[in-house]
Order: sequence, then structure tokens, then C-alpha cells
Amino acid sequence: MFKIDPTANRINPLETKRFSDLGFTERKHLQEWLENYPQALTQSDGDELLIIQKEFDGFDDTRERLDLLAIDKEGNLVIIENKLDDSGRDVVWQALKYASYCANLKKQQVVEIFQRYLNQKAQNEGTAPADAESVLLEFLQADDLQSVQLNTLKSQRLILVAAHYRKEVTNTVLWLSQFGVNCQCFKVTPYQAGAELFLNVEQIIPTPEASDFMIGMMAKEAEEKNADTELKHRHTLRMAFWEQALEAMNQSDCTLYNNISSGKDHWLSAGSGLSAMPYNLIFGKNEIRVEFSMQHREPERNSFVFERLQAKKSEIEAAFGDTLAWLPLPNKKACRIQYAKAVDGYNKDHWPEMVAWLVEHMIKLEKALGEPLKVVRNQVRRDDFGAVSMAGR
Repeated sequence: MFKIDPTANRINPLETKRFSDLGFTERKHLQEWLENYPQALTQSDGDELLIIQKEFDGFDDTRERLDLLAIDKEGNLVIIENKLDDSGRDVVWQALKYASYCANLKKQQVVEIFQRYLNQKAQNEGTAPADAESVLLEFLQADDLQSVQLNTLKSQRLILVAAHYRKEVTNTVLWLSQFGVNCQCFKVTPYQAGAELFLNVEQIIPTPEASDFMIGMMAKEAEEKNADTELKHRHTLRMAFWEQALEAMNQSDCTLYNNISSGKDHWLSAGSGLSAMPYNLIFGKNEIRVEFSMQHREPERNSFVFERLQAKKSEIEAAFGDTLAWLPLPNKKACRIQYAKAVDGYNKDHWPEMVAWLVEHMIKLEKALGEPLKVVRNQVRRDDFGAVSMAGR
């Protein structure tokens, strides 16, 4: 760090000092500075801290004291540990213990801790103490305590402050960050220039740039975990639904699904006698449907079958009893003939009605396609079905 001399148009290096060389102590000086100006430990205007206790020892069955306890704008408790010239080897373990103790604090207990701090501070200054709840609500910009999220599960933050960090400390902090533990390391360095003293406070873990990246990565990880949980939930739902559907199918006149097991997919397939062209039952969040799907790896084979059936469209729909959706899907390999119904699929109360609908309409679809498919099967089984296709156009 340099001091600018505008008169001489020069910069002069400041002398790096140790706190101990200057006679500064952890509690009497560094702790006092941070207590009265906690924004030294923030990186942006919106990231404010409110100190709610110092030398806090209100932990059951232990005589340990944490240096400073603060709260941030999100209502998270922030444990601040100061170590002056050297971080020591055990500062992370110490801070984690305090975080675990604080994790059990209920909303009203936090208010009471803050009130004791304000009472002691007012007594030292000879003034009337402020009301802790009012100060908290003003800081959090909330109307009432009941609506505030305060010290929620796994929300505790750690801030370590020291002039020098041992490798075992920085390695552990970086490792903890991979598990979502919000831990910051601030390097504090005193400087001297003549009779003037200066203090530089710098966040080194994570760096401001890395902090944004880590926040983004944690958000992405949380999103992926939520997606994975949602997927597992859907798999469980589908298995349960298909079990009901298969039971109903086996008790009906439809024999397509007699040897089919339930699965986790949103579809359940049964053979039609044509390779890679199954009958499908579809179960979705907003829709159920029955369909005949032409999904052979040879697109021309799918088109051939689709066109032959579409030529019998009026006959097939009359047998089915309603208009079907005919989907040639020219930009994809598959073709489909389907019939759908809008539903609230994940509401289990609706499942009996949905299962009955699927059974009824799969029976209708199989019957409507029965005779036309027999003709198409014979055509497809010819060695040169492509020539048949060309001749029919």
C-alpha cells in the first residue's frame, strides 16, 4: 500500500506493521473497531451487518465465548471470530462450534440476546437502551417479528478475521464452501506512515469475483437437487399410477398389457405386431392419452404405415367413435395417431376416473385399428415394402 504525495507527485510505501508491534490487542482494539464499524466486513452497500452481541457466552453447558455476533439483511446470524496477527490452527473448528450453538437459537431468543447487548451498551454510555425488536425490524425492513425469517435452518454464516492465515485454515474454509457453508476470511493489515496509522481490510476467501461465481454455483446445485427430487417424486407417482392402470387393464377385455410391468416413465407400451410400433398409454401432469406410435428407426417405414392407415381415416374414426389426432411429424422420425384428455394428473383423487378413461379408449383404439393394421402388417412384411409404398402413391 502506498501513500500519495500530490505536492511532489510521488507515492511512498506505507510500512506494514504487526498488531502486536503497535500494542493493539484482539478484544480491546480489533474487536472494538469491528463492533462499531461492521461494514468493514461487507463487500457491497446492500450487504449490511448489525452487531447484536459481543463476547457472547450464552451457550448451555459451555464457558466458551464468541467474539462478535451479528445479523445480516437476510436474517442470518453471522459469527465473527478475530485472531489478530495469526489465525491459529483451530479458528475454523471454533467458529463451527459457535455456529452449531447459534443454530438452535429461536427468534425470541435472538431478540433477547440483542436486548441484553443494547442494555449493556446503554449502561456504559449512560443513556436509555433502545428496543431490540424495533431496531431489528427497522434493520430488516419488516413490519412485525412474526413475518421475519430469522436464523433459519443451515443459514448461519462465519466470518474469520486475521492478519495471517495458516494453510490448514484456508484449505478447510475452501473445502467447507463446497458443502454450502458460508465462510469468509478477511485479512486485516495495519500500516504506518510517520505518526499516522492505517488499516486495510481485504476479503481473501472467497474473493469478490469468486464469491459471485460460488453463489451462482450453489444456486445451480440447489436447482439441480430440486430437479432431482422432483424427478424422483414423479417416478414414484408414475409407478403407483401404472400399477392401478395395469390392474384395471388386466380386469378388462383388453389383453395388450397382460404381461407388462409398471415403470417410472410417463408412457407404458404394448406390442401391436409391428416392430417398433407400439400402443402407448400416456400419463402426464396435465394430460392422459392413448396412441399408436410409429417409431421405427427407418423413417420411411413409419411414413409408409402412417399413410396406409390415414387412407382409412374415416373408417378408423367411425369405429373409434371420435376424431383422432393424426400426427405425421415430418421433422421427426416418429408418427402418431392419438386421442387425449386434459386432466389434473398428479391429483390422486382423479386417478380412478383417469384409469377408467385410459382402459375404455385403449380398447376402442385397438379395435378401430385392428383390421386396417392386419392389412398394413402384410404389406410391411414383404421384402420390398418401399416398392409397395411407391406404387400406392
